Amino acid sequence: TSRARAAILLSVTLPLWSSYLVRIYAWRLILDTHGLLSWTLGKVHITGLNLSYTNWAIWIAFTYLWLPFVFFPIYASLERIPSSFLEASSDMGAHWGSTLRRVIVPLALPGIVAGSIFSFSLTLGDYITPTVVGNTQFIGNVVYNNVLGVASNQPFGAAFALVPIVVMAIYLLVARRLGAFESL
Repeated sequence: TSRARAAILLSVTLPLWSSYLVRIYAWRLILDTHGLLSWTLGKVHITGLNLSYTNWAIWIAFTYLWLPFVFFPIYASLERIPSSFLEASSDMGAHWGSTLRRVIVPLALPGIVAGSIFSFSLTLGDYITPTVVGNTQFIGNVVYNNVLGVASNQPFGAAFALVPIVVMAIYLLVARRLGAFESL
């Protein structure tokens, strides 16, 4: 229904109304050893879970931060699928799983690829989230530490900065070869 659609769109866009730093520090407080998550789990007698400054904390924060950038391209590509295609698939006796695999996913592939490009490139270049929420072993932190940090190894930092560019270029070439950009 249109009411449910509006509620979903609002729930996805609402986090974007706050600052990036506010959202990161909120996740730091939620995932802290004495944070909201530990307190809530302690109330139901689940103890010993420590997500503070772990890779899990970083991935939870990344998921929350970049999910809208994945959602909107996929949503736009799903909106463009004519309902007659779904009706035709149903009329031909296709099960919902078959319709999803053979009709919806191929038609939504450009949106899926666009969303993955957004999230992947934003994650590769992020320096602040791993620094605030987790450890400092992500690519942005390694580049920073080698160029401006204690190591002061600018050639290594510059070479390491090329890694995300090369990875994204390969990803874009593979996506182009698979025809993901044909209907964008």
